[in-house]
Amino acid sequence: QGSLLYLDALGAAFPRALARWGTALLHWTPGCPRAPAGWPLPSLYCTPAPAGSLRSRAAALRLQLLFALRQRELHVLEAGLAAELHDALVALRTEWPQLAQELALGRLSPQPGLPEGVRDQLQALLTPDAARAAELCAECARGFEGIALRLWPQLEVVVVRTAHGTEQLYCDSLRQAECQGLPFYCPFYQAAGALLGVNLWPVESAPRFLLCPDWAFCEFLPCPANKEPTRTVLLDELWEGREYGLVVTTQPGEYRCRTGEVLRVTGFHKQCPVVEPVRRESQTLSVRGENISEEQFFQSLCCTLRMWPGARLIDYVCVESSLLGDSSGPCAPHYEVFMELQGLRDLSEGQRYKLDQCLQEDFPVYKSFRFKGSIGPLHLHLLRPRTFTRLREALGSPLPMPRVLHEAQLLRLIQGSVIS
Repeated sequence: QGSLLYLDALGAAFPRALARWGTALLHWTPGCPRAPAGWPLPSLYCTPAPAGSLRSRAAALRLQLLFALRQRELHVLEAGLAAELHDALVALRTEWPQLAQELALGRLSPQPGLPEGVRDQLQALLTPDAARAAELCAECARGFEGIALRLWPQLEVVVVRTAHGTEQLYCDSLRQAECQGLPFYCPFYQAAGALLGVNLWPVESAPRFLLCPDWAFCEFLPCPANKEPTRTVLLDELWEGREYGLVVTTQPGEYRCRTGEVLRVTGFHKQCPVVEPVRRESQTLSVRGENISEEQFFQSLCCTLRMWPGARLIDYVCVESSLLGDSSGPCAPHYEVFMELQGLRDLSEGQRYKLDQCLQEDFPVYKSFRFKGSIGPLHLHLLRPRTFTRLREALGSPLPMPRVLHEAQLLRLIQGSVIS
């Protein structure tokens, strides 16, 4: 039902979007192919399902990109996550000569993460296309700003199933570079493994979702929650403009699961509430109970970036110092921030301190703890390029990028890529 609503909204807004073989899917589903957003119309997709189910994320996205490049008459680029489309187009920047050679010869090169049996299966779908390979070489040689519309002149829209929260970081990066001039459409809202809402307004820049009452049983905790136990409210008890924590009971067996998602009610559509995701409570920074949300930290980070001339943020992640254990030394609890920047090779101590300064200005509780010495100064580290691509591979599942790491193994991967 959700996919049918999506296809109806997509087709109404972009009439050619439902053309046969006119959609390329870039989505990693390790171990088992999953139904794409437009599964009721399987003839939409020009990318073969086995390509996305490889154990290697990098190999899966590269293969899907290759099959997308074969089809010049694309109308839709679809990705499960904005980060997947971002990483696929980053791979295009570095691997276009090899991709062009494979297109010209109609032959897949051996590569890590591509089993021989799957390679043979996909190889049978390829035919030599020297003209398309030459076009790819010519367009990539011109640069990568607006490359999507130059490679696929009939492209109408980029569909990203999850594009809210700090996934918007990747959408913004794509809009400024490879996907210039293209609208983005985020059709679904999912939580706890269940589809809960659909976006019926494809041409609006900010996604909002109609909550559908029959898809899962949803309850809502009013925010901010008081210390006393708060009773949950139901769909017909929500108020426009208020925020609620989401509690879900789904058919697979999750009973009254607190998802950690906070939603804001933006209005109603035929008496059903329309919501926008606000924040993920699991991504809150708190070493002394100060509780800085993912969204609030990102706003302070963006403010800091404006004070670093020439810097462009590629990605970032935070760690609370308790995860470092003894390696953090005898200092007060603090934040460790790891980021990948473009345009700056290094930062002075004064520049690094700007982020801590912005946090103090934006959050009086944090400033109070810093003044008392109960929270130590923030430590900021720069990472080598493509570190976050490797981190997303190490996460092992196609989930939105965490902004606060809680696993020591992932922290060690990040620490091994620090350059400054």
